[in-house]
Amino acid sequence: MEQQGTAIRVSGLRKSYQKLEVLKGVDFEVARGSIYALLGSNGAGKTTIVRILSTLLKPDDGEASVNGHDVATDPARVRESISLTGQFAAVDEILTGRENLIMIGRLRRVDNPGRTADQLLQRFGLTDAARRRVATYSGGMRRRLDIAMSLIGDPAVIFLDEPTTGLDPEARLEVWHIIQKLAHSGTTILLTTQYLDEAEKLADRIAILHDGTIIVSGTLTELRNLLPPAKVEYIEQQPTLEEIFLTIVGQR
Repeated sequence: MEQQGTAIRVSGLRKSYQKLEVLKGVDFEVARGSIYALLGSNGAGKTTIVRILSTLLKPDDGEASVNGHDVATDPARVRESISLTGQFAAVDEILTGRENLIMIGRLRRVDNPGRTADQLLQRFGLTDAARRRVATYSGGMRRRLDIAMSLIGDPAVIFLDEPTTGLDPEARLEVWHIIQKLAHSGTTILLTTQYLDEAEKLADRIAILHDGTIIVSGTLTELRNLLPPAKVEYIEQQPTLEEIFLTIVGQR
């Protein structure tokens, strides 16, 4: 039986592709309503874990459950509980933003998909672009629309697989803000990323995936405590590149 307050549980997960062992026994738990970041370089196995948890791929060994449902024995119930946003926005460029949302609403059999679409367009700041073809959208707008589509049907768990890949700095910050708002509303988010600043900014807990296993996990404070105490030095504080970028852009 799933522990109360646990949205995702993974135990002894293994997966190989021919002779390449990608996952070598992965274990972790994600609390409901939290942001959990899987941090690792390309090829570490992050996407493989997401594909297993979203029932797109079967593990070779181990157990995994999402929202209290086993991914192997109850995949239909798992799919009812989740939404998946991949590394690249899965939007139809021929349709308008509103039409994309209505299409997903109909597929998920929500009541009044048009009203749902309008609410999400407003929530994600896309109302003015609602009737434009998605082919005209910027990368950040496409990603916002993609995440908006993932919210249709009110999934309990959302998988975000490297959601800011290929975005410019301003668009990345927009997506970060959206992710934080989702977690504050009670949605559980499993985030995969190779960007250290992204995990540091967003995650309640961080797991470092390396060579097919999670080598360490915890809060940012707990991970910092693994290192020797920092030396105290008095230096002139220089603005970060992010601060410089936002200041210059904001002046124009």
